Parts: sequence; C-alpha cells; structure tokens
Amino acid sequence: MPRCLAVPKFKPAYRTLPGIGLCLAVSAAASLLEAGEQLLFGKAWLEALVLAILTGMAVRSFWLPGDRYQAGIAFTARYFLEISVVLLGASVSAANLLAVGPVLIIGIMVLVATSLIMSFGIGRFMGLPPRMALLIACGNSICGNSAIAAVAPVIRADGKDVAAAIAFTAVCGVLTVLGLPCLGLFSGMSGSMFGAFAGLTVYAVPQVVAATAPLGTIAVQTGMIVKLVRVLMLGPVCFGLGLASPVFFSERKNETSENINAPVSKGGIFQFMPWFILGFLALVACRSLGLIPSSLGGPINHIATILTVTSMAALGLGVDARSVANAGLRVTGAVILSLLGLGAISYGMLVWLHFG
Repeated sequence: MPRCLAVPKFKPAYRTLPGIGLCLAVSAAASLLEAGEQLLFGKAWLEALVLAILTGMAVRSFWLPGDRYQAGIAFTARYFLEISVVLLGASVSAANLLAVGPVLIIGIMVLVATSLIMSFGIGRFMGLPPRMALLIACGNSICGNSAIAAVAPVIRADGKDVAAAIAFTAVCGVLTVLGLPCLGLFSGMSGSMFGAFAGLTVYAVPQVVAATAPLGTIAVQTGMIVKLVRVLMLGPVCFGLGLASPVFFSERKNETSENINAPVSKGGIFQFMPWFILGFLALVACRSLGLIPSSLGGPINHIATILTVTSMAALGLGVDARSVANAGLRVTGAVILSLLGLGAISYGMLVWLHFG
C-alpha cells in the first residue's frame, strides 16, 4: 500500500500526550488573545491561527521544550493539520460553482493559475527558497493562511517557512481589509463589481465580509460567492502540486525532520496525492450530493479551525523566531508585490468581462 494512503503508525499515547497538551495550552492562549482583540477593538485583526504561531514562537524563545514534548509536538503539527484540511471540504460544494456562471468560473481558474505563476516568480526574484515562494504564491492566489497550511504538507515545507509565510501574509491581509473599502468607496465601483474584486483578492472568507460590508449587501453576497469558488481551487492546486512536487523538489536526500511531511515511498500515482487531499475532495463530493447537511457545515468548520490553530501552535513551538525575522524583509516584499499584481489582474479581468 502506498505510504501516503497507509494507516499512520502513531506514537504510544504516553509519548504524545505531553506535547499535545502543550500545543493545546498554546492554542488556548491564542484564542484568549483573539477574544481580547474582539473585546478591545470590536474585531480580531490577527486571528487565533496567526496568534498561535506567534505565541508558540514566543514560548520557544524563552523555553525550549524537552524531549518528552517533541513526539506530541510533531504529531500535532502533522496530523492535526492534515485532518483539518480534510474537514475543510465539508464547507464547499459544486453549488458554489453554479452560482457564478461558467464565464466567471473560467476566469477565476485562469486568475488563480496566473497568480500562482506570477507570485512564485516574484518570490524567487526576491531570493526566497522554492518552497517558501510556493507557499507565498498559494496563500496569495487562493485563500491565505488556510491555503498555506493545506499546501505545506503536500510539498513537505519546512516549519519555519510555514510560520514566516503565515505571519507576514496575515499582516498584509489585515492591511488589505483596511484599505479595500476606501478603494471601493472612492473608485465608484458598483457593489457587485467591488464584491467580486474583493472575493478575488482578499485572503480569508471572514475578511471578505469585513472588506465588502461598507459597500452593502450585494457587495457582501457577491464577494462571498466569488471567494468560495476561489477556495474550491485549493483541491485541484494541491493535487497538481502533489504530482509536480517530486519533479521540482527532488532534493529529498537533503530533507530533515523539520519538514511537515516525511518523504513518501516509491510507488504508484497515489504517492503524489496525500490521503488528506483525497479526503478533502471526498467531503466536497459528499457536500455537493447532499450527504452532508448544511447544518453540519458550521460545527465541522469549527472543529477544523480548532485543529488548525493547534497545529499552528505546534509549528510555532518548533520555530526559532530569529530564523523567521531574518526572512522578514524578503517575505514581506514578495507578499506585497504579489498582492499588487493579483489586484491588477483581478481588476483587469472584471473590466474585460464587463462584470457588474
């Protein structure tokens, strides 16, 4: 049986529980910080996912977890993240595609592909390693932190690269949410066109709501639909990267235990498609066929969020803050340039399609 489809050989519970408990504690602290943001500012500018990484990195800066924690931290970073990717499939369906029409669907597919190539090229131009550049490209082109978290195990990205990509992308995502309403109000865009523009450029689904709300209900509804279709591209992109990863990242013999996924064994095509991507696509199909009631979408998404936040806490606990800071200027430059390029392509496409 191909290794990526085989049942994982888990560590004994007594070896993983201390590390899992530590990760849960860090993620709980991150959730409390997010709640504090809500209380002080009325909204959380940095979500718990980002705060979990930063909190974990802060803990590691003052205290390096000993050997008794390492098995649980590694377990949480890998398997909690993979399970959360599977559960994300329950929140999207083929109905999202039907709601926007074939022309815009094709446009979104072309946009995502173009943005991936452009953003990857910018990242490499800025001197980023290939995997880091690809993480930035996927986050920029699809759905920000969620895409980075989903793609990371597919390409076996290093933990410090994931942490840096998420941390700096999150900051730019917040700035985008703050700036887009001003652009929409002063540019004279219609509600539907601005909603589509926000759906094509803003990273996270909640951020789309925040960015489009000042321009009314039509902007919010259009932005949400377009954004959900864009999120649907995550499955095909992960599948494609799974196929291409061994070709473009052939330095397997140099990979270390810091990579999120261990190298897979040689075998059939399934060695290139991890089990959690199959699970993601299976849940998308189940949701599309009505096998998963819409009422379960919220609870399942909530569980996926908890698992993702906890896995990010594990990543933070394994990352040296200095290594992330050293990459800061290059990563920030790549994110900003990629975001500007995505905005230009998105606006040009909407004008060409005479949308809204």
